[in-house]
Amino acid sequence: MTNASPAPSTVSGVTANDMANAIRALAMDAVQQANSGHPGAPMGMADMAVALWGEHLRHNPADPAWFDRDRFVLSNGHASMLIYALLHLTGYDLPMQELKNFRQLHSKTPGHPEVGVTPGVETTTGPLGQGISNAVGLALAEKLLAHEFNRDGHQIVDHHTYVFLGDGCMMEGISHEAAALAAAWKLNKLIALYDDNGISIDGQVTPWFGDNTALRFTAYGWNVIGPIDGHNPAAVSEALGHAKRSDNAPTLIICKTAIGQGSPNRANTAKAHGEPLGAEEIRLTREALGWSHEPFVVPQKVADAWNAVARGIDAQAQWNKKFAAYRATHPAMAAEFERRMKGDLPKNFAQTVVDAVVGAHSKAETVATRKASQMALESFTAALPELLGGSADLTGSNLTNTSHTPSLRFDADGHSNGGRHINYGVREFGMAAIMNGVALHGGYIPYGGTFLTFSDYSRNAIRMAALMKQRVIHVFTHDSIGLGEDGPTHQSVEQGASLRLIPNLDVWRPADTAETAVAWAVALQNKSKPTALLLSRQNVPYAPKKDVGDISRGAYVLSEPADLGLSKKAQAVIIATGTEVSLALKAQEELALRKIAVRVVSMPSTTTFDRQAAAYKLAVLPSGLPRVAVEMGATDGWWKYGCAAVVGLDTFGESAPAPVLFKHFGFTPQNVADTVQAVLASK
Repeated sequence: MTNASPAPSTVSGVTANDMANAIRALAMDAVQQANSGHPGAPMGMADMAVALWGEHLRHNPADPAWFDRDRFVLSNGHASMLIYALLHLTGYDLPMQELKNFRQLHSKTPGHPEVGVTPGVETTTGPLGQGISNAVGLALAEKLLAHEFNRDGHQIVDHHTYVFLGDGCMMEGISHEAAALAAAWKLNKLIALYDDNGISIDGQVTPWFGDNTALRFTAYGWNVIGPIDGHNPAAVSEALGHAKRSDNAPTLIICKTAIGQGSPNRANTAKAHGEPLGAEEIRLTREALGWSHEPFVVPQKVADAWNAVARGIDAQAQWNKKFAAYRATHPAMAAEFERRMKGDLPKNFAQTVVDAVVGAHSKAETVATRKASQMALESFTAALPELLGGSADLTGSNLTNTSHTPSLRFDADGHSNGGRHINYGVREFGMAAIMNGVALHGGYIPYGGTFLTFSDYSRNAIRMAALMKQRVIHVFTHDSIGLGEDGPTHQSVEQGASLRLIPNLDVWRPADTAETAVAWAVALQNKSKPTALLLSRQNVPYAPKKDVGDISRGAYVLSEPADLGLSKKAQAVIIATGTEVSLALKAQEELALRKIAVRVVSMPSTTTFDRQAAAYKLAVLPSGLPRVAVEMGATDGWWKYGCAAVVGLDTFGESAPAPVLFKHFGFTPQNVADTVQAVLASK
């Protein structure tokens, strides 16, 4: 790695204090103008930022997407004016007008940092604890890519992940999940700086947050430095130098700071946390800091000291030379590396999909859809080395492992064995947020499994993946009362419907092996959205179908009356998902015996079907035909399809063998047929 740049405090006679005060002034000015925001944390962390961004962070403001840049995560995202000030000052495409538009509609400076909105922001933060967890994923991806692609004399993957986090992140339980895994994986290039100011919204944290944080992280296996004076940039820089020399453990640097540093009356108080300082306090703060400049004005000398464009261009140019030498020596690996980092699938992927889907259709096996998922993964993990799987301690139940994905392990020195299946332990939320970080880094497509009912634990990270438009795949098995005896604590009722409410999240509940293979194929091709696959524990028969071409549209006509020998047109439509598709087909047979003709529509993905053209949707669900939906879950989401009735489950389940539960809750061919007949009789 290249040496750190000289400390900016030695450039042009500008002191580190001047540079920190520029951040403080911009933070309090922007929050005051917006009449909204959090000035205290940016003011308190300004000196830490001078040390990291001025002396250690390797980045290029002229090319925020340069691959081998260091990653910076502001986990305490409410302190967003810190990163906005830094991005502006160091030379990113974030002009002063955007800082003046802080928290305004369509600005590049929203209330919390958002990836894809502001150049230089690596992840969307705000829900506390998730930023540090994303950073663990970023650092893991860096380490695995380095193992996979680096060769003697060619270190093309070699960067650090830095995090700022505060008391709130430490209090959130997800920080425990992610930090424990970071130590287990020996992520020595992960460096977290803890803004230990002892203040939260409710005041001094000591009555409710008395953790010995240093011992906590030592117990995980982290390298812990401090507490140190977080207002001493030289001390912070020295600690960062020590942290960068860690060879088998992540590092936590505990920085004691004062929230609202520089404010005569608000420093070290909760009032500095989440509201503007006020015009008079800002005037007094300017006097106390010796910052006599007007709002949003940064002296040219200070701006020049902060500007990192030339250093960034030089650092990237050096890396480009490294990569050119790598390409000359390892051309195939270089091409593969570039493909992976672009997020493109291999050229032969389309044929891989055809082979998997047609193979499933031809074999027509009766298996649980969780097993169908593993069968599809056998093909896809063989074809896609970027698939990085895992499970939250349920591998044997989720079936997320394949013969191509050995378990990931690290030796005592931190070296990886190259495995591609992660044992996350019982850490559903941590797993989901870490997968978000892996996806954000690039080079891998992460997927992870747990039971569908536990999606509630990881829900906010799933939502963040959708908000950030990241290709993350969640494998949720045991998707209904069909899991049987484990009872209502484990039986999903509302989770499927709830996940469908998250914008930009594709939800699939396939009925058989072919639909499952298609669901996986669509998920892998969705570069800008996450996917949730809802899969059964119990076996389901293959649903006979003429072809598989329309499965990817989210819904298709599976069976017509003519398929049962009835010559008349359909009188109603039964819509079903997942394991209930076979139930719908049996109900269709029962209705045929009653001389009632119905169409059966399999709808494995409501979210995908809803995006189809109106003409296709009308062809699948013709107007004028009564519709009855069948799904072992909450009924609310089905009424939007104009259903006359829904055979669903708006109560919790029970503990009993699955066949007993199906009969008890009315999931029988007889009941579905009776429901359709009653709907027709009421017309």
